[in-house]
Amino acid sequence: MKVFAISDLHLSLCGEKPMEVFGNNWDNYLEIIKKDWESKVSEEDIVVIGGDISWAMKLEEFEIDLKFITDLPGKKVIIRGNHDYWWSSVSKVRNVLPKGMYALQNDCIKLDNVIFCGTRGWLINGEEESDEKIFARELLRAEMSLQSMQRIREENDKVVFVIHFPPLLGRRPSEFTKLFEKYNVDSVIFGHLHGIRSDRYIELNGVKYYLTSTDMVGHRLTEIVL
Repeated sequence: MKVFAISDLHLSLCGEKPMEVFGNNWDNYLEIIKKDWESKVSEEDIVVIGGDISWAMKLEEFEIDLKFITDLPGKKVIIRGNHDYWWSSVSKVRNVLPKGMYALQNDCIKLDNVIFCGTRGWLINGEEESDEKIFARELLRAEMSLQSMQRIREENDKVVFVIHFPPLLGRRPSEFTKLFEKYNVDSVIFGHLHGIRSDRYIELNGVKYYLTSTDMVGHRLTEIVL
């Protein structure tokens, strides 16, 4: 079993908000993703999608975008991004997901010997008091996810944490990175960043960090080294 990741697909297969308007680097990006995905992923593999999956506003509007993901090979693990307005509650989302697709929200799931934890996260360098409150709340939710992982973790299990917002500033640590180190997380997958200079891979204090925003990785899956 291999684990791959990609994020910020911003699907809009209904045609209401095509990403091509944001520049040439988005031209035919779904075709590139599909071709790369099908060339790499078997049905036994897992693909993590780190938020900002669809521009849909309501869950029923997400159906056509969901079908695009469902038709691609492999199991899928998804989290919510800041633009996933269709994600009203995790229970409703889980009710519409097909077999082999799993939604994370402040909890975890174990597939083979890999435990996936996930939460949305928030901006580290928030400039308003409201940002500080949201950041503190998301930090608590991240620890809830890690505590649920700790209860089921066995020897030789690998832990992958999925978070939409970047958990570090450049190469500098944060309260999130301290949590990952405390709970012995192996790898962290994140997205949210677009069109700015940033490392696609960082290793900090033994934890591997993967930036997987689709436009930042050439619209190709990143393999997570377990």
